[in-house]
Amino acid sequence: MPDVRAYPAAVSPAHPVHVILAAYPIACFTGAFLTDIVYARTYDMMWADFSAWLITIGLVMGVLAAIAGIADYLVHRRDRLRRSASPHTIGNMLALLLSLINAFVHSRDAYTSVVPTGLILSGIVALLVLISSWLGSSLAYRPRSEGML
Repeated sequence: MPDVRAYPAAVSPAHPVHVILAAYPIACFTGAFLTDIVYARTYDMMWADFSAWLITIGLVMGVLAAIAGIADYLVHRRDRLRRSASPHTIGNMLALLLSLINAFVHSRDAYTSVVPTGLILSGIVALLVLISSWLGSSLAYRPRSEGML
């Protein structure tokens, strides 16, 4: 019986960098959603400021993760892996675009910077990032037999 384990399918040098950098936008965008919820409940401007900073840091790290992800994507010459990376790529690009819009929304003053538009955008981005990261991890680490390539 073959030993079936989860082996990394990605072997490019950019893959570990992409994985490390991708953790930051996940944490920042979900954190921004949580701080938006706290702001909507307390109306303490500190939480809106936290959200704005988290979104900005998430955007910067997201662009760096995207660069490493593109390098990782270009290394793979197998069409099957490239095709299956499309939902992950589209989800991440959509999350970055919506986060850029969200950064501009959060740059407004006081209550309108978060409620309701910023809160909705943060929720959508957090959900997109979590789904897209799950798709990306299922791409890179999938169960396969030791004898298969």
